Amino acid sequence: MNYEAYVIAIEDHEQSQNAANKCIRSAKRWGEIDVQKFKAVTPADRPREMMMGMNMNIDMFEEKYSRLYNVLAAFMSHYKIWEMCAFSGIPTVVFEHDAIVTGKIPIDVNFMKVMTFSRPSYGGFEIPNFIGVGNLSQKEYFGGAHGYIIKPEGAFALMETARERARPTDLFLNRHYFPWIQEYSPWVCEARDTFSTIQNTEGCVAKHNYNNEYEILNA
Repeated sequence: MNYEAYVIAIEDHEQSQNAANKCIRSAKRWGEIDVQKFKAVTPADRPREMMMGMNMNIDMFEEKYSRLYNVLAAFMSHYKIWEMCAFSGIPTVVFEHDAIVTGKIPIDVNFMKVMTFSRPSYGGFEIPNFIGVGNLSQKEYFGGAHGYIIKPEGAFALMETARERARPTDLFLNRHYFPWIQEYSPWVCEARDTFSTIQNTEGCVAKHNYNNEYEILNA
C-alpha cells in the first residue's frame, strides 16, 4: 500500500527535534519506513485565531490538564496532516515527536478509516483481547495520539466533525464521535516522553513516564 508517514516536530526546538529523530530511527528499524518531519503549529502561530477563522468551535479545549494555546496548536498540527491526507488521497501514518516504534507498523492491514497502533501513555487502560484489527478498546478514546494511521475518507470525517466538536486530539479521537474507529493489537508504538510542550503539571503527573526530572517546556 502506498502511504505517507510524518512525525510532528517543533521547528528550532532542540528537545522536540531530537525526539523526532529518535522516532524516525526507530521506524526504520522496523521495515525501513520513511518518516518525514512535519512542522508543528505552535502558540506563536496563533492557533485560536486560525481555528476561529475556520469557524471551528474551540469551547471544549478549556480543561485542567493542558495549556490552552499549546493544546490548540497541537490539535491544528494533526488537523493539517489530516487535510494533506484527505486531499492527496494517500493513507497517512501520524506520529508525535515522542513516539518510538517497537514493532512492524501495520500499513498493510485492512482497517476502515482511522486506527491507533499505540500503547496508551497515561491513566488506566484496557489491553485488547484480540490480535490484529479490532474496535477501539484501550479506552473510549485514544490514550495518546502519538501513533496512528488514517485513510483519506477517515481524514475527511475527522475534519468535518472538528468543525463543531473539536477538543484535545486524543480525546477527539473517540468511539462516540466515530463508532468505526479502530485499534491494532499488539501495540507497536509507545510514547517515551521526558518532557511536555502541551500539558501543565497536573496533566504531566498522569503520564506513565512522569518522574521528578520530567520537564514542562515552552514551544
